[in-house]
Amino acid sequence: MIGFEEKLVQIGCSPLRASGVETLQVNVGRLCNQTCRHCHVDAGPTRTEIMTRETAELVVDVINRYNIPNVDITGGAPELNPNFDYLVREARARGRRVLDRSNLTVFFVEGKQYLPEFLRDHQVEIVASMPCYLEKNVDTQRGKGVYAKSIEALQWLNRLGYGDPSAGLTLNLVYNPLGPSLPPPQTQLEEDYRRELGSRFGVVFNHLYTIANMPISRFLADLVRHGNYEQYMELLVEKFNPSTVDGVMCRTMVSVGWEGALYDCDFNQMLAMPINHGSPRHLREFDTYLLTRREIRTGPHCFGCTAGSGSSCGGALS
Repeated sequence: MIGFEEKLVQIGCSPLRASGVETLQVNVGRLCNQTCRHCHVDAGPTRTEIMTRETAELVVDVINRYNIPNVDITGGAPELNPNFDYLVREARARGRRVLDRSNLTVFFVEGKQYLPEFLRDHQVEIVASMPCYLEKNVDTQRGKGVYAKSIEALQWLNRLGYGDPSAGLTLNLVYNPLGPSLPPPQTQLEEDYRRELGSRFGVVFNHLYTIANMPISRFLADLVRHGNYEQYMELLVEKFNPSTVDGVMCRTMVSVGWEGALYDCDFNQMLAMPINHGSPRHLREFDTYLLTRREIRTGPHCFGCTAGSGSSCGGALS
């Protein structure tokens, strides 16, 4: 099978380089109240990797020193990190756009029921996992009862004004396939979500993002267990779309690990592939001038971001 770097050479895009630092994506740890089949982070209730206050303060120091417009907080369930509120407050106080990548059910964890109002009060943009509008598919992928709690959480957010264009509170949903297939066209699927969630539950939202499952960590293990790995990788390579390369998220993002190390993206982070080629590798060395000019590390998993319509933290690329 052809390698990703070979594909880039064929289309004249090698080496892949960053074009800016528009987003600081902060992974605050792998602790989560769910254990999802597709999770590329291998997150769950027993994980102990948690960003400390000292590292969170280094994140805030970077925000102070550099005008990076977007702070994207992820996990695990990022809200379970005791420094989540601190990061939100500090980033918003400096006028940054803050995104919370939420699994929705965390709002029902003991002691976390204040979160929807907290997020509203700080005008945090919510990017919520909702891998299907059908209960069976969601519970199969994410656990029994998750669908019902997710709907309840979305209705809660709607009551606070999330999803209403006039309220200025953004609620985006994230779809990912149940198995080894590519997402359908994003625009059409968004219409399906609006119709189904709206007519059945009165739920409204701003946008739907379609994201491909990455062949790493828990999803990789699932592919191997069911004998689907080679078939899925062949699909990703076959559907490689050159028009997606310019827009891949790693070109304008720096991913921060729970321990403060720097990565080109969250997927590289989970594969223990830190930024290299002489660029800064930790928050203590952060320098946007150098990071903007860095060469990006790639691997076979990168086909997941460039197949079909493409896939990024902001959904389809073409």
